[in-house]
Amino acid sequence: MNEFIIVAAAGLLAGAMNAVAGGGSFITLPVLVAVGVPSLNANATSTVALVPSALASAYAYRHDFRGFDGVRLSTMAVISVVGGALGAVLLIVTPQSVFDHLFPFLLLFGALVFSFGRGLGDILRRHMTVHASALPITQFFLGVYGGYFGGAVGVMMLATWTILTRTSINNMQASRHLLNASMNTTASILMIASGLIYWSHMAVMLVTAIIGGYGAAAFGRRLDQQKARVMISILNFIVVALIFWRQFG
Repeated sequence: MNEFIIVAAAGLLAGAMNAVAGGGSFITLPVLVAVGVPSLNANATSTVALVPSALASAYAYRHDFRGFDGVRLSTMAVISVVGGALGAVLLIVTPQSVFDHLFPFLLLFGALVFSFGRGLGDILRRHMTVHASALPITQFFLGVYGGYFGGAVGVMMLATWTILTRTSINNMQASRHLLNASMNTTASILMIASGLIYWSHMAVMLVTAIIGGYGAAAFGRRLDQQKARVMISILNFIVVALIFWRQFG
């Protein structure tokens, strides 16, 4: 019972984090590993559990959906689906022993991108000009990463779009939720078919993540995004440090 209370709390917090600024998988994946789920299964279970909350958050932002410079949002969604499917296939064929050693570094990479990705995107935009036709290509690779692991993929999308487009941040936030849900929905179907999911853990986390995601999205547009990101970044690095200590200490 205590195990599932922890999983439920993780889902609630992760759903809220994803609705506000992203980074929810930095909570769900380590918590699932901590309660005994193998890391590869935990990654798949976390992905499936967070898809409905991503859809709920996207629905809350539905009035802000817009296309990008010269690229339809529907095109970006299709590309995200294809990339997410490929990423899921790569995860399925990854040996458990390999992923055990890989996932702490994926978490660290995601935490660094979450904290510094947007700033790097702003810097690069001031010093380079990239044609918007590069947007579908970069979105495909983001979809692959999102389907395979997904940590900070929302921030990667925002950073990339900052460089390649002039879309407003509010429209980016809405698109982030929709495209994140698109790539992860496809990945989830393949992960479920492969038998990677711990169903009881997933079900508990799914319900609480929906509650946290939709509840936080209702207030997300009124929150100070910068302060929220700083607090989440601090939490992310604490979690990553604990994972490295547990894995290699």
